[in-house]
Amino acid sequence: MFEQSFKNIDDILRTDSGCATELDYVEQTSWILFLKYLDDLEETKKTEAALAGKKYEYILSPEYRWNTWACPKNGDGKLDHNKALDGDDLKDFVNNKLFPYLKKFRAEEPNTIEYKIGEIFHELKNKIVSGYTLRKILNIVDGMHFRLYEEKHELSHLYEAKIKNMGNAGRNGGEYYTPRPLIKTIVKVVKPKIGETIYDGACGSAGFLVESYNYLMQNKSTLSSGEMERLQNKTFYGKEIKSLAYIIGIMNMILHGIEAPNIRHMNTLSENINDIQEKDRYDVVLANPPFGAGIGREIQQNFPIKTGETAFLFLQHFIKILKAGGKAGIVIKNTFLSNTDNASVSLRKLLLENCNLHTVLDLPGGVFAGAGVKTVVLFFEKGAPTKKVWFYQLNLARNLGKGHPLNENDLAEFVELQKTKADSGNSWSEDVKNIDQKTFDLSVKNPNKNDEVVLREPKDILKEMRKLDEESGNILSNIKKLI
Repeated sequence: MFEQSFKNIDDILRTDSGCATELDYVEQTSWILFLKYLDDLEETKKTEAALAGKKYEYILSPEYRWNTWACPKNGDGKLDHNKALDGDDLKDFVNNKLFPYLKKFRAEEPNTIEYKIGEIFHELKNKIVSGYTLRKILNIVDGMHFRLYEEKHELSHLYEAKIKNMGNAGRNGGEYYTPRPLIKTIVKVVKPKIGETIYDGACGSAGFLVESYNYLMQNKSTLSSGEMERLQNKTFYGKEIKSLAYIIGIMNMILHGIEAPNIRHMNTLSENINDIQEKDRYDVVLANPPFGAGIGREIQQNFPIKTGETAFLFLQHFIKILKAGGKAGIVIKNTFLSNTDNASVSLRKLLLENCNLHTVLDLPGGVFAGAGVKTVVLFFEKGAPTKKVWFYQLNLARNLGKGHPLNENDLAEFVELQKTKADSGNSWSEDVKNIDQKTFDLSVKNPNKNDEVVLREPKDILKEMRKLDEESGNILSNIKKLI
């Protein structure tokens, strides 16, 4: 229904000087789609109220509703060109009236549409320079609807594709995109249940929350009204610091069926983890926190284990915010397993003593396009110390990259073997009592791999080099004698 519409919007945005990348295309498409979604939602609620014999109170004032400023209709239900703003008039209205009006919305509860409106438009701005360009896009979006299941399903599918393209557009975009096959696999292994709360403190485009919602919907044939209400309002929670990622995350969840996502626009690491109370904790944590050093001392003071590595601070946060008995699946750099600095050692000790780290999935390079780092996935449950860790090393017959991305079939063996923690050519178990109790080194060393090259000692390499130098010298001497 809408694939061509999305392509047409991108083609139009490419002609506008204010939009240069896929990041811009997604951002600008998102705020327009959001306002169209809001209009459809209000009309649906108005109809429901009328059927119940009640009067519906609109969220937006009349002049800021979609059918007033974006696409006013005539008696035939078609665009009224006499009333529809265009060119500079449209651009001036959007920049000087619409956005300032929407920025003023605020609400205490994050799971309300009012809160979402205020947060989305507080820092967002219209980057579309030409009002004529904007008019073309509004006309296309006006033909999209958020009411029928089939419409929402296709829109969500296409929006996911746009997020993936954005993730390949550059480093900033890639921070928001985790390959969906990996997310789906992590969710399958963690097995969230209806009634549990699910949290991602670095949610980006909300992939983990969306796939958790899909998993819960697919694994139960019928849902009671109470279960559906709980899924909508009291199941999915997230935090995101970056404005664009926050907007995309909200839109992604809305298009997948969560009307008012509990995603907060904030810096998760600014919260002192000692202030986390039982009421703040969650049953399930699923996340791929950002990697990289450079966190200032002020933020580090919020954590008992001081480090400039972002992901290590997030891991402390996730352990603290899990309920006792809670489950987690966390993506992290593979160097976490073996680094010998004080923070890494202390964090591994904390994890092993406070949680049951039952599974480590070792991923090959290339899983994250353009990231240039190898990663592992830590699966653990809080409340009991680790006794045994089951490792699985994903060995593929091809190199991963943009043309050969990770797929669910690649991870099928892992999912099956993980159920029983079975040994295989790619999997094995380690007793924690057998690891170094000073460094808590958890390096992935597959005992079943006999074809790996054994690295020589430096002194042996130097000896070989001297031998080769001597042979080269003898050859040169013989050549000189012949000349």
